[in-house]
Amino acid sequence: MAARPRAVAWGQIARFTLVGGVNTLTFYLCYLPLHRLLPYFAAYTGGFVVSLVGSFFLNTYFTYRTRPTWTKFLLFPLTQVTNYVVQSAGLVTLVGWFGMNSAVAPLVAALLAIPVTFAVSRRTLLPGRRGMRPQPPAPPYAAAPKLPHA
Repeated sequence: MAARPRAVAWGQIARFTLVGGVNTLTFYLCYLPLHRLLPYFAAYTGGFVVSLVGSFFLNTYFTYRTRPTWTKFLLFPLTQVTNYVVQSAGLVTLVGWFGMNSAVAPLVAALLAIPVTFAVSRRTLLPGRRGMRPQPPAPPYAAAPKLPHA
């Protein structure tokens, strides 16, 4: 008999989507003032870092309802490397090659990065996908019945 697929956690999806919107707004509100002081790519990087820190705390507390730790904080940026690379390439392409306004280009680059970021996130976060190490089996004593104390 085939294993039943895991139920979709719609609440987490909704919270993740909301956090994504808040992160985008946070990024843009940081990017615009920095863009007046710095070249567009430096402003983009600064806004990205600020929104990354905010994303970590929002996702730990709100989306997944878990406690933040230093280990999680230090590993969290690794999940965003693909997003950063795709958005950065999109930003440079849109501004440098297509002459798009550098105040609008980060939002367009973020929209264009969604499919790639989703695919990478899905592959990384869902267990049992090809390329991921399987979870170790539960220790045998976890399923053993409890015996009464003598």
